[in-house]
Amino acid sequence: MQLPPDARFCHKCGKPQYDYPGLEEETIAPPPLPIVVTTAQPLPEISFHNRLAVRIGFFVALILFIPFVFLQLIPFVPLLIAFLAGFFAVRSYCRRTGHSLSVRSGARMGWITGIFSFGIVAVFITSIMVMASTQAPTVDRLREYQGPFFHLSSEQIAAVAKLLQDPASLASAIAVTLLMFFVILTALPMLGGALGAKVLDKE
Repeated sequence: MQLPPDARFCHKCGKPQYDYPGLEEETIAPPPLPIVVTTAQPLPEISFHNRLAVRIGFFVALILFIPFVFLQLIPFVPLLIAFLAGFFAVRSYCRRTGHSLSVRSGARMGWITGIFSFGIVAVFITSIMVMASTQAPTVDRLREYQGPFFHLSSEQIAAVAKLLQDPASLASAIAVTLLMFFVILTALPMLGGALGAKVLDKE
C-alpha cells in the first residue's frame, strides 16, 4: 500500500516514515565554585595583651638586670645594656614567631622590656636604700659594704651616710633616682627595639 507523501507513520504497523531530530537536552553548567582566598593570620599587636611579647620582655629584663646593676660605675655600659635589652627582645620575638616586626612594633617591644627592667630595678634600689636606712648607717659601716664595683671616696660615703639618716632627703633621693632610671630604661630599650626591627627586617 502506497502511503501519502506527508504520512508520518505507517497506518498498519505504526513505523515512523522518517527520523525526527531529537530535542537536544540543554546541559546546565554547574555554578562556579567560590574562590577561597587564604590570607595569612595577622600577627597580634605588640602590647601587654600579647602574652608572648610580655613573657619575652620580662625574661630579657630579668637576664640583663644583674649586669645593669653591678656595672653602674663603668662609663656607658649601663646605657649600652639598656639599649641592647630592646634589641634582644625584638630578636627573640622574631625568632619565636618567624615574622619580622615593623619599626613601630619593635619600639613597643623595647618599651615593654624597659617597663619590666624599670620595675625590677626600682624594687631593688628601693629595698636596698630602705634597708640601709633602718640599720643606722655610719661612715665606717658603709665603707665595709664597698666592693670592687661600688668604690666611693670618703666624701661620697659621708654624704650617703647623712642622706640615709634623713627620711625626707632619702625619699627625695629615691624619687629622683627612680625618675632617672625610668627615663633610661624606657627610652633606650625603645630605640634598641626599633633598630632591631629595622635590622632584622633586612635579613
